[in-house]
Amino acid sequence: MPRSYWFPARRFGWGWGLPCAWQGWVVLALWGAVVAAGLAWLPDDGPVPHAPFVGAMTLILVVVLWATGEPPHWRWGGSGDDAGQDPDNPPRER
Repeated sequence: MPRSYWFPARRFGWGWGLPCAWQGWVVLALWGAVVAAGLAWLPDDGPVPHAPFVGAMTLILVVVLWATGEPPHWRWGGSGDDAGQDPDNPPRER
């Protein structure tokens, strides 16, 4: 059975795009709700108390993306044979 990903790889660059499955949208909605609630609950003494919380939540999101998304690697767009090639360093002729 082929694996279905919740988050597709980006067409350009490294990482993941918007979700392609309802489970991915639920993950993003829950993450956003927890971050918003945490920022509302933390004391408003400047950005210092917020940074570790947002950093930890972002790390959790990246772990979920890594586990449920397509394997990340640099992509340069295009389609077909040149989809994964660097436009500044094309493959050499053999």
